[in-house]
Amino acid sequence: MGDINIGSVSGGQHQWGANNTQNNYGSSPAEAVRLAGELVRQLQTEHPGLAGHAELVRSELVSAQEEGRALHQGRVRRWLDTIQAGVGTGSAALALAQAVGGAVGV
Repeated sequence: MGDINIGSVSGGQHQWGANNTQNNYGSSPAEAVRLAGELVRQLQTEHPGLAGHAELVRSELVSAQEEGRALHQGRVRRWLDTIQAGVGTGSAALALAQAVGGAVGV
């Protein structure tokens, strides 16, 4: 069974559930989109070849939020893994990719 979006809770946190498991991540969907936008801008400067992957992440976050559906977490994870593999250790882009992943729980 896939993940389901079960809405927002107080404090701006968002809940995602799957198979009777509830995962509460510390960032709101809006914060995750903001971080993804920063990642796009950072990669356009540091690693233009990877900026498209970041844009895919951002687009998926926006679409899921607008459509009221769960993220395609597997896709988001693959895109973030590709970015993390292509950027340097200790770079701002790596930190942002990790922050986006943490914000959405992948």
